[in-house]
Amino acid sequence: MADYRAPRDDMDFVLHDVFNVAADWQQAAELAEMMDVDTATAILDEAAKVAENLVAPLSLQADEQGIRFDNGDVTTPDGFKENFKQLAEGGWVGVTANPEFGGMGLPKALSAQYEEMLCSADIAFSLYPGLTSGAIMTLDLHASEELKQQYLPKMAAGEWTGTMCLTEPHAGTDLGIIKSKAVPNDDGSYAISGTKIFITGGEHDLADNIVHLVLAKLPDAPAGTKGISLFVVPKILPNEDGSLGERNALSCGSVEHKMGIHASATCVMNFDGAKGWLVGEPHRGLPAMFTMMNYERLGVGIQGLGAAERSYQNALEYAKDRIQGRGAKATRNDAAEADSILVHGDVRRMLLTMKALTEGGRAFSTWVGQQLDRAKYASDAKVREKADAMVALLTPVAKAFLTDTGLESTIHGQQVFGGHGYVREWGQEQLVRDTRIAQIYEGTNGIQALDLLGRKVCGSQGQLLQPFMEELSGFVAEIAQHNRWNTERAQLQQAMDALQGVSAEVLQKAGTDENIISSVAVEYLHLVGYVSYAYLWLRMAVVAEQRQAEKPYLAAKIKTAKFYFARILPRVHALVASIKDGSESLYLHDDNEF
Repeated sequence: MADYRAPRDDMDFVLHDVFNVAADWQQAAELAEMMDVDTATAILDEAAKVAENLVAPLSLQADEQGIRFDNGDVTTPDGFKENFKQLAEGGWVGVTANPEFGGMGLPKALSAQYEEMLCSADIAFSLYPGLTSGAIMTLDLHASEELKQQYLPKMAAGEWTGTMCLTEPHAGTDLGIIKSKAVPNDDGSYAISGTKIFITGGEHDLADNIVHLVLAKLPDAPAGTKGISLFVVPKILPNEDGSLGERNALSCGSVEHKMGIHASATCVMNFDGAKGWLVGEPHRGLPAMFTMMNYERLGVGIQGLGAAERSYQNALEYAKDRIQGRGAKATRNDAAEADSILVHGDVRRMLLTMKALTEGGRAFSTWVGQQLDRAKYASDAKVREKADAMVALLTPVAKAFLTDTGLESTIHGQQVFGGHGYVREWGQEQLVRDTRIAQIYEGTNGIQALDLLGRKVCGSQGQLLQPFMEELSGFVAEIAQHNRWNTERAQLQQAMDALQGVSAEVLQKAGTDENIISSVAVEYLHLVGYVSYAYLWLRMAVVAEQRQAEKPYLAAKIKTAKFYFARILPRVHALVASIKDGSESLYLHDDNEF
């Protein structure tokens, strides 16, 4: 596997040249004094060193070794404990945590770049601090002041890690039927009983304590999701002075043997009357947990992006070095025995597809991160309102589209290697295996598509789509005034019109066809994804034209934009045709004909 190098130039380009995030920071009271371009650059430069020099070198070895389970205890791969300690000491576990509790308090647009680097270095390792960050956020927003003071400083420092415990053996997506119970104790705590499965980082040896956020039902809970409460349940009970006391009544019953992310402990957790404390209001656990989920779903999308970037770097280096066959006369090196495979059209197609999807994905994750920051920090209520709408619409796209295209890119990278991509020593097959889970957990991509089309678009009668369409339309109108990128601008407008048209068509059909939404939701999500990337690629191309004199590497950005419009955006035509078919072809078969 090639050495990983963080794409720092491109990160700075999207942050500062394309999205001008520093202008947002200066208008936010919480960020104005702590964040500017120079500070952001210094933070990301240090983050790059952590990812490149600390985490990435262990990735292949850790995957081969995996975690070890022995009678309830989990041992992580060699070097993980030492690396996690260094990560924690550098403040990287609490990058987004509230500074009041010792965190860095970084805005999401910036932390998204760090997350990408960590995922490129090793998705499995990134999950331990990643889940902790999400747990920190949930406690900060919903827990009592007493619980915050007790848990957040230790978690932000990386001394304690966090999990979220939702899924049960019989209840995955349908959390309304969970069986875990919470019975009040006399001291104000609760006795938590039940079994949770697929718990990332549920047990490990990286930190002194593990803080579980557990969904359970009180004895008087109403039926369904409205009866779910959220509890903080530590592995080891803390004493009043903050020191660790006795072991709580919970244990890791087993670990999963998985296709990928072998170095991440995926646990079955048993709670046997474990002591826990209510977070937020009774029966309001699911909304509290979903505070974390919006950020986590972008984070899972970034896992796909990070793997795609690593795959591209590996494949590009291999393609330059691998000598095989002859190119066309214009590219042939007659002095050499053969040419590098970079001269071959299909190899170039795969590499450019990876490059276009990955750089487009980086712009997309940054754009969504900026919307999350505006929703949280903007002083203007209208700006916050629009950002909230954009986050609601784009979160399922960020999770599903980034991971679907991430898997596509890792497979392209594997294909560039040919047979060498199928064997372990090059690391490409690991990227394919590790990325695959990102399409499944945090809500499968099919569920994300249903959320987008069913709850967000149809549920709002199309209103939630309008801020998104208005932003794209405003940009198209702006560059039209300057008579620039006319061909690509027309393609973007055509794709936008198609999206608007099929949205209206689905809304109309939904009144009479109860199967329409579930039948076309995935294609609809991909359509939104490709249209979003087209907008972002055109936006990047316009800026790159303006800046390429001072930044010559941006000439490649302009060429990649042209490739995206010529070879990738046309995928929308097939998606539109599939959506227009509706549910008819899916429901021709009787069940016994499958």
